[in-house]
Amino acid sequence: MASFSKSWVHSLTAIGVFSLLAIAPQAWAQSSEEAPSADPVAEETVDEPSAEEVAEAEERDAVELRRELRTVEEDVSNLKERVFRSKATLKLLKELVVEGVATGSRVVVWHINQLGGGYSMESAQYFLDGKNVFSKVDPGGTLDTVREIKVHEQTLPPGQHSLQVNYVLRGKGYKVFSYLSSYQFKVQSSYTFEIEDGKLSVVRVIADSRGGLRNFVERPTVLYDERDETIREK
Repeated sequence: MASFSKSWVHSLTAIGVFSLLAIAPQAWAQSSEEAPSADPVAEETVDEPSAEEVAEAEERDAVELRRELRTVEEDVSNLKERVFRSKATLKLLKELVVEGVATGSRVVVWHINQLGGGYSMESAQYFLDGKNVFSKVDPGGTLDTVREIKVHEQTLPPGQHSLQVNYVLRGKGYKVFSYLSSYQFKVQSSYTFEIEDGKLSVVRVIADSRGGLRNFVERPTVLYDERDETIREK
């Protein structure tokens, strides 16, 4: 009896094990189907900029470029202004030191118009030691109506200096001689003078005509009258 009971128990145990082994694969499969699957890794996407965004970016770049250009232009303008002031300062120092302020030598240049009614002076230029010290273009103006003009005055170091004048003249004609107004003359002349230490040199430049246009023998000429004076201390 005891032996039969043990056999029965063993049989039941074996049946249970086989039942579990049969049911386990189905349960595993069912659990696998019911378990939520993991989401795939989302791919990172980059949106392409629109045409409006590209245009706005280009406009911002253009505005920034224009601002930088204005800044550069302002810097260049300021630099030019500084250079101009420096040149003016150097010129003043040159006149005070190099050109003889310490010695007290000076020159005065006068323009004298004695052309008469045969000529009209349209322009006049004066150069002292190669530097333009007077220039005036005034057809029918003061160059004709005013007979004496002081065109320049400055200090100079003692020694030899040169003066050059350029005139543009036009003939004056009346009635049957009206064609003379179509004639234009360019007159050039130079003069060398020497100034002493402590002296004032006055040079009178005289535009003169000998014979006039109707004669055609002698054209306009330039004469020079120079005199020296002692500079008086104030």
